[in-house]
Amino acid sequence: MNKPQIQASDLQNVAGVRVAAVASHVRYANRLDLVLMELAPETTSVGVFTQNAFCAAPVHIARRHLIESQGAIRYLLINTGNANAGTGPRGMEDALACCAALAKEAGVQSHEVLPFSTGVIGERLPVGKIVAGVPFALEALGNDWLNAAKGIMTTDTCPKARSVVVKVAGKPLTITGLSKGAGMIKPNMATMLSFVFTDAKVDQATLQGILQRAVDQSFNRITVDGDTSTNDCCVLSATGRSGVEITAANEQNFSIFESALQDLVQELAKDIIRDAEGANKFVTVDIKGGATNKECLLVAYAISESPLVKTALSASDPNWGRILAAVGRAGIDKLDVDKIDMYLGDVCIVAGGMLSSDYTEAQGQAQMSQSKISITVDLNRGDARETVWTSDLSEEYVRINASYRS
Repeated sequence: MNKPQIQASDLQNVAGVRVAAVASHVRYANRLDLVLMELAPETTSVGVFTQNAFCAAPVHIARRHLIESQGAIRYLLINTGNANAGTGPRGMEDALACCAALAKEAGVQSHEVLPFSTGVIGERLPVGKIVAGVPFALEALGNDWLNAAKGIMTTDTCPKARSVVVKVAGKPLTITGLSKGAGMIKPNMATMLSFVFTDAKVDQATLQGILQRAVDQSFNRITVDGDTSTNDCCVLSATGRSGVEITAANEQNFSIFESALQDLVQELAKDIIRDAEGANKFVTVDIKGGATNKECLLVAYAISESPLVKTALSASDPNWGRILAAVGRAGIDKLDVDKIDMYLGDVCIVAGGMLSSDYTEAQGQAQMSQSKISITVDLNRGDARETVWTSDLSEEYVRINASYRS
């Protein structure tokens, strides 16, 4: 499977944004683990966050600060190595202390800082190390987007970052985004950590809608292991420095911008699957012919999160019965199994709920041996359609997560 290969030259600067990554020894020595992102005054920021009931302290604080500042955020502060989740009231105090330290150094208000953490759950955040790293991060602020993408990595094997420039009203608009994530991946709002920036001018309500729609068709359509993290978040910031305003009233400009943003975050989401822990296969699960989008997603996730399906994918074993069984247990009301068709790539395996008369094991093997695999199921009961991207499940995934804290 081709992992993301991002070069510094692939990434475009966004006017009104500066970034930095430094080593503050949160968990490991000599590793970039503290990332600072500075936003120019009058920038508008919005976010979506995990729906996990055990959400981390920084998630609580980031939500609160977005409300208190009315989206007028000046800094994003991200640490890796420690999730500051499951840490109770002390975790909240620690997250606030980091915000306060940065605010004092930068000359802004604490509620103008959004904190983010990722790493091991249940351990006290090493506030002293983070606070000590803040001055160095401020001094290092610049345009090294690739280092910033590296600085938010945990079990990721490669940085994930994308840029696009589109013409709107005759002027170029830039969108650049960074993401991290490789395991504990089934976002239920956003992604593990994702930060997207644009120089467009967009009001907060409009920007929130754009972000939510983009997330729903990208980060909310991927799964590695079915686990929703305590720390998932996605932030979108618009600096307005291009001078181009995006409003719903101008449908053409709005459509160009939203489409470009959706394409970018969808590629970031796919990059997470391409770098999934221990994965060798990029798998597209396409469910069509559903009565509703909801039931299409139920079937897609039943297939995508089945350990038996995922291990068959890892072994390149065309064990189509495992896929069929996952469809049957997805919980679809009054499912007529005699209408179901199923494909591996362009090869029809199941027709009318039973093995296709034209199917051969060699055809299935040829499809499953590829690094990119598509599974299509036609429920033949309506017009709804949904797509989910996932990976295989290998012995390496078990090894990585069995030794994660060591």
